Amino acid sequence: MLANYLLLMHSLTQLPWANWCVSACTKLCMAMRWVKVPLVPGLVMAVLSLLAEHCWADGGGPNLAERVIWAVNAGGEAHTDMHGIHFKKDPLEGKLGKASDYGVRLPILRSSPEDQVLYQTERYNEDTFGYEVPIREEGDYILVMKYAEVYFAQSQQKVFDVRLNDHVVVKDLDIFERVGHSTAHDEIVPFSIRRGKLSVQGEVSTFNGKLTVEFVKGYYDNPKVCALYVMKGTLDDVPKLQPHPGLEKREELEEEEEEETEVGEEGGKKSTSTAPKYKVQSGPRTPNPYAADNSSLMFPILVAFGVFIPTLFCLCRL
Repeated sequence: MLANYLLLMHSLTQLPWANWCVSACTKLCMAMRWVKVPLVPGLVMAVLSLLAEHCWADGGGPNLAERVIWAVNAGGEAHTDMHGIHFKKDPLEGKLGKASDYGVRLPILRSSPEDQVLYQTERYNEDTFGYEVPIREEGDYILVMKYAEVYFAQSQQKVFDVRLNDHVVVKDLDIFERVGHSTAHDEIVPFSIRRGKLSVQGEVSTFNGKLTVEFVKGYYDNPKVCALYVMKGTLDDVPKLQPHPGLEKREELEEEEEEETEVGEEGGKKSTSTAPKYKVQSGPRTPNPYAADNSSLMFPILVAFGVFIPTLFCLCRL
């Protein structure tokens, strides 16, 4: 009897998923004839447990939307995206910073039409601001922040940092420099929480149950964010944006440069090229506001000429 029971369990785990349920039920009925009545409930529970485990292994676990524990459409209304993620209305509305829908007049590249609103609205502030995300369970998490530059038409006009519980996780973020104008860009930051500790990018700190995401005021304009969410999982679980031709070309050139460098080092000659890496076209550079201005030196000279010429004219008349 025990041998038949074990044989049944083994055969259930070996069946392909397409015939799993039907075969499991058939074999369960057969097993009821082999075992005594007291063992039937235990057999049923074992089969149900195996079914649950098999479903989980075949992708029957939580979907993407169920893994998201917190999501906000900054500066905008509630929205459910194409993946089923429900972004709540901005909780900072009327409390901190300013909401802007300037981008609604523009189509956003790399984003699906139904989800462009997540990149068209934003919240910005003239000083550092942020959101608090309550997290009650330990595990691996991902912070996804959505951006699009819909106002400035060149780089170094808006540059800021992002902090996660006082850890700088994004340094000198220049959206236009990264992807250009009216183009979707996601900043993705993995982190983990275990035994009361937050671990992110090699740094560790005490975690008190709240994740603080801050957008830090820099030298160039105001920090902002279009939308953001926190989910349980790994980098592989995060939906990817549509491809960007400019970014793909840059990545290909960077890979070629790395290969050339490796070849040069193997041959005993290190690459000494100082040519800048390819970047997405971002328009003319912003003039340096701290560059020396020599126009003030001409003012005394012009005044001197203005006084000297009338004086000379008067002397000639005498």
